[in-house]
Amino acid sequence: MWDTEVLIAGAGPVGLTLAAALTRRGRPAIVIDRQPEGANTSRAAVIHARTLEALDELDVTGEMVERGVIVPHFTVRDGDRALLTVDFSDLPTRYPYTLMLPQSDTELILSDRLRRLGGSVRRPAELVGFRQDDDGVTATLRDGQTVRARYLVGADGMHSTVRDLSGIGFTGKAYEESFVLADVRMDWPLPADEVTLHFSPAGLVVVAPLPGGRHRIVATLDEAPEHPAAADVQAILDARGPRREHAKVREVLWSSRFRVHHRLAEHYRSGRVFLAGDAAHVHSPAGGQGMNTGVQDAIALAAVLAEGSDLDRYETVRRPIAAGVVALTDRMTRLATLRSRPLIAVRNTVLPIVGGVPAVRRGLAMNLSELSTIARGKGA
Repeated sequence: MWDTEVLIAGAGPVGLTLAAALTRRGRPAIVIDRQPEGANTSRAAVIHARTLEALDELDVTGEMVERGVIVPHFTVRDGDRALLTVDFSDLPTRYPYTLMLPQSDTELILSDRLRRLGGSVRRPAELVGFRQDDDGVTATLRDGQTVRARYLVGADGMHSTVRDLSGIGFTGKAYEESFVLADVRMDWPLPADEVTLHFSPAGLVVVAPLPGGRHRIVATLDEAPEHPAAADVQAILDARGPRREHAKVREVLWSSRFRVHHRLAEHYRSGRVFLAGDAAHVHSPAGGQGMNTGVQDAIALAAVLAEGSDLDRYETVRRPIAAGVVALTDRMTRLATLRSRPLIAVRNTVLPIVGGVPAVRRGLAMNLSELSTIARGKGA
């Protein structure tokens, strides 16, 4: 006897996607989250083509596209010079672009869809322990309640309780720099239909449009302030952004700092316990791959759990994909943060040459959009 088939710890985009996908397949799922309410900040804001395709099965993609900002180009720049432009407009997909949508909106859309399917999130409810047996998992919550489930999924982030209690290793390390994350209103001199990655000896900065005339800023700093102010963001853009015409930051709507790790779980499964999203893999935000890889984990895991057979297929398919994402984003970050002037000169000479090859540009577009995971993973 079970309270539910699948207990999901974590009600971010990954946990919500998994719950909705299972419920849609007629498989009962309970989602718990220790936070009393969902996210109200933008945090992860990039949704790539493959993720939009994967979410089609939940009938939420249309609403996401309607709310978000369509961005068909990704450009790498050094000051005013464009070193490389990746064009998504010719990709073999119904969604030939990157979609910029705050995570709070993504979670709201997924929560509404789960509710319409008959599911919900229990808040605040924190998992503090569990035990497995041949038939299922018995989870203990902080308030003393227990939940009996056939399977347990940790979608509870980088500091996953489920992963720690399961004994699954999380190998890798942290970058030396800290990262600034900020949503701002500003005057921006570059095209509004592109996400821009600026290289600089001082560190990288990514600038992307958000709905409502806002922009997302992601940047590396040796030591970032806890809550970066307008002057901090302005200094970053002055030093690393366009030079002929500078950006002018008018207002910081939200900001944060964080340390970035590049880590991969040694396994995605321990008996009846599974990991998904940041609980299984974390990496640099360069390229905006994190939430996308996690949501695709959830769609793939829902199919495996609904079938209830060949449970190892989830790790076999999804872990190599995450390993590729960790490696790609690490290379992008290290390339963007070169400080040796000779190496910078080589990079800035080679990138335009390489980027002039159509096959290279297409390969980059396929990788960044994560459409290449279809070939590698034979599915979501």
